[in-house]
Amino acid sequence: MTEYKLLFSPVKIGKMELKNRIIFPPMYSRLATEDGYVTQKQIDYYEVRAAGGAAMLTVDAVRVNKRSKFYPNSLGLFDDDQIPGWKKLCDTIHSHGAKVSTQMLHPGPSAGSMHGTVPVGPSPVWASDVRETPQELSLEEIKVIIGEYAEAVRRGKEAGLDSVQLHAAHGYSLIGSFMSPYFNKRTDEYGGSVEDRMKLLLDIIKAIKAKVGQDFPITVRISGDEYRQGSRGIAESQFIAPMIEEAGADALEISAGIVPDSFWQVIPPTGTPPGLNANAAETIKKVVNIPVIAVGKINTPRVAEFILKTGKADIVGIARQIATDPDFPKKAFEGRLDDIVPCMGDNLGCLFGHPTRGHVTCLMNPARARERECVIEPTENPKKVLVAGGGPAGLEAARVAANRGHDVTLMDKANKLGGQINLACVPPMKQEFSRMIKYLSHQANKEGVKIELGKEVTADTIDELKPDAVIVATGAVPLIPDNIPGIDGDNVVTAWDVLAGKVGTASRNVVIVGGGAVGSETADYLARIDDNASILSTKVTIVEMMEEIAMDMGVQPREILINRLRERDVVVLKSTTVKEIHKDGVTIEKKGRLEKIEDIDLVVLALGAEPVNQIAETVKGKVAEVHVIGDALKPRMALEAIDEGREVGRTI
Repeated sequence: MTEYKLLFSPVKIGKMELKNRIIFPPMYSRLATEDGYVTQKQIDYYEVRAAGGAAMLTVDAVRVNKRSKFYPNSLGLFDDDQIPGWKKLCDTIHSHGAKVSTQMLHPGPSAGSMHGTVPVGPSPVWASDVRETPQELSLEEIKVIIGEYAEAVRRGKEAGLDSVQLHAAHGYSLIGSFMSPYFNKRTDEYGGSVEDRMKLLLDIIKAIKAKVGQDFPITVRISGDEYRQGSRGIAESQFIAPMIEEAGADALEISAGIVPDSFWQVIPPTGTPPGLNANAAETIKKVVNIPVIAVGKINTPRVAEFILKTGKADIVGIARQIATDPDFPKKAFEGRLDDIVPCMGDNLGCLFGHPTRGHVTCLMNPARARERECVIEPTENPKKVLVAGGGPAGLEAARVAANRGHDVTLMDKANKLGGQINLACVPPMKQEFSRMIKYLSHQANKEGVKIELGKEVTADTIDELKPDAVIVATGAVPLIPDNIPGIDGDNVVTAWDVLAGKVGTASRNVVIVGGGAVGSETADYLARIDDNASILSTKVTIVEMMEEIAMDMGVQPREILINRLRERDVVVLKSTTVKEIHKDGVTIEKKGRLEKIEDIDLVVLALGAEPVNQIAETVKGKVAEVHVIGDALKPRMALEAIDEGREVGRTI
């Protein structure tokens, strides 16, 4: 019997019964054709998640007409010709015992001309996420869109959908913008009072029910609190929830935030509390009689069970964690918590895709959106494999190679596994990244990888072990340019040294050279507030040559970090370069003018990294196969390191 009794108990949405209380909410797969048709890759993507045990999958967010394109390769239900592809997708998901839904999304103000569409909305209010002002919809245009929603659902039902969701949250959906007092300035029947701002959503619900029948389940996603001055708060959401139920909705899904002001609430990243929207769901649950679904960083079975057990929600929506590990429900049911691949909440691969392949991916699951081509199969030719380096690339390569049947030894000259991830865990709100190393280490040990720490791979090692293949995953070291006078001074250290605890942090004035993620997070680490005095213990200045800082981070983690730096009075000098480092300061150049920052105790370099891969040359000619991966090949993100580790382990 499973430990999570409520999580794996059945529940109904309208007359539709779900086998458990886990649903996969909508996420963009970007796997449809450019004109919105289902592809085999998309079917493969959802099939593995259906097989993983979730009760219902919400397939992407679909266009209700050709004009409402929100992102590349977005699915559509605006043409009857799309029905056969949807039927194949629905049949595949049903074959694994899961129900199928999809989210109906007209992006409204956020459509943007970048996608070849004209943004529309309730009023011509500037949409800062796409930096455009939408055209105000006429009453006739509104009636057309209502009909398009109903027709899209009709097509979905014919294809086999069990339910649909209406996106009415976050301000970037057409419905959500009509509901928000910030975007809706109309004075006709679709604006003004709370009730009139609700009219578009209520009319769409009624039109859908009239088209496909009262028993077809509709879920509505709303923001419990939009967290923006002049927008809807939790009290108003509690007021409108019964109106949505009365119109015919069968369940409410409670998210939070509005784009772009509180984007981190929309997709909460690492460092934010687990299940952070559950309290809002509980507030809404008090005033309705239909099921309430909680979403937002529900990434462990314990968090999910707690939300249900304490009555905060009836169902949990688990998106990124199931995107990371499709078998999350199955593993949770069986109590195999150590085998659950953890979602890191970095929000890079899932929102912005792979840096070179384009489609969505995942830091911890490089096979996401490549399910069929990335199958791990037993080797027919077992080899003795030596992995040099125990960071994420080396651990993933070792784990996968051992899983396939190779005899794998991993050596690292450090005394603990993890490589640079050990440093990534140090800045505030980054401790969750330790879960990556815990998982990879556990899996490597479970697969029988022989791990030897405090031992560097050398030519003698090769002569002694005589491996058939060597995987070089030796990482990188900080880049220290030689064209800045004074860079070798005693007051100059690297960000890696600071995060590793090798540098005292008592300095009062610090300049950080380089404002990427590493430099910016190191600034956050140093510019902390004294526990008793409530004043800054260290004044920090970031000098960055680009126009913005931390652009190599996901949008939501960056949003939180920028706010923290602002709260801590970190000075950010953008479009600025360091020309010389002195014993007591630095000379900078900004817009062609030289200035000196005085009274500096410490200069911290965060200028990138350079690969460490000398062993690759050493073993050439001694070993038949040599593979260089991760930062040892070229310093990049952990996403690419794990991707390369998986691929080498899968094909060696």
